[in-house]
Amino acid sequence: MSEQAGHFGPFGGRYVAETLIPALDELDAAWRAAQVDPEFVAELDGLLTNYVNRPSRLTLADQLSRAVDGGKGIRIYLKREDLNHTGAHKINNCIGQALLARRMGKRRIIAETGAGQHGVATATVAAKFGFECEVYMGAEDIERQKLNVFRMRLLGAKVCSVESGTRTLKDAMNEALRDWVTHVRDTHYIIGSVAGPHPYPTMVRDLQAVIGKEARAQLLEREGRLPDAAVACVGGGSNAMGLFHAFVPDAAVQLHGVEAAGEGIATGRHAATLSEGRIGVLHGSKSFVLTDDDGQILPAHSISAGLDYPGVGPEHSWLKQSGRATYAAITDKEALGALQLLARTEGILCALETAHAIAYLPRLCETLRPEAVVVVALSGRGDKDMSTVAQALGVES
Repeated sequence: MSEQAGHFGPFGGRYVAETLIPALDELDAAWRAAQVDPEFVAELDGLLTNYVNRPSRLTLADQLSRAVDGGKGIRIYLKREDLNHTGAHKINNCIGQALLARRMGKRRIIAETGAGQHGVATATVAAKFGFECEVYMGAEDIERQKLNVFRMRLLGAKVCSVESGTRTLKDAMNEALRDWVTHVRDTHYIIGSVAGPHPYPTMVRDLQAVIGKEARAQLLEREGRLPDAAVACVGGGSNAMGLFHAFVPDAAVQLHGVEAAGEGIATGRHAATLSEGRIGVLHGSKSFVLTDDDGQILPAHSISAGLDYPGVGPEHSWLKQSGRATYAAITDKEALGALQLLARTEGILCALETAHAIAYLPRLCETLRPEAVVVVALSGRGDKDMSTVAQALGVES
């Protein structure tokens, strides 16, 4: 894996307009310097502790475990990113990139968002550091994530509705990249996932790697050993890479990513990029993408706005191709059932994204030995999805 050149096996790289290369070079150099600057590291650690509320808790979900483990005595732990400030893992990345933007002298922040959690986290750090902030969001996602749109505006961000294409996350990212091309001198683009051109996939992973580092230490303390499996939902893939990265060198720890099968793989209305995609280029990097026979990007679908994306981070593509990680797909219906199961067994309302990972657990438990230990990234809380869930279940919200 040649991360220095921005590649993970054959994946990654930079496929962008020439005008963006200097900005990417500047960002790469700034990030490499910041990582070894004790003052930067200390300030980031302090903010993660005192502002974000890290370390996030590790919760033994004993009733959920009994409901899905087939009587094997499997212990399922939830890494509680939903307890972070702003309610999801996204803030880990945004805090780091905001510090980096200040270091580079940028005073304007832009971002893309699907489920709205990255937009909220970006608006939050922009308010904290006194930056101007614009967030691009697909018109369809604005409609189904009204609460997060309101939160972003309360925090002082301008939310720009994107009407092109499928009016979802892919199109929001297109517009954010167009903005950045024309405002590179004073603007920093906080990409929310481990996607995009180098150095974003590596940088975002490194900022989210705190999830896995903490989970590893917490499990060693609680169980005296590493988990048998680590599980996370995958759209672009930042929460999954955040959990997986600490365990990649540990061959005995299985890594399981869970994508959105939407209305079913056979219907074509899904976002199962790693399960059904082909190698191609999207948003500045080479990875698995959903395309037709002519190489055109296909629309993705998921009940979860955060998984509704036809691409995936290039490191996930490498983990799949190398066999280090396994990827499966869960339908909208299965995710809805899992959201209710977690709520009724553990009293936790998770995000629809996370619900895909919860829904995969019965399948996984069938393959594990008795008394196995599993850690699941609970990437976010479900407040934002309650109207979508109510509509899907046919009840008034």
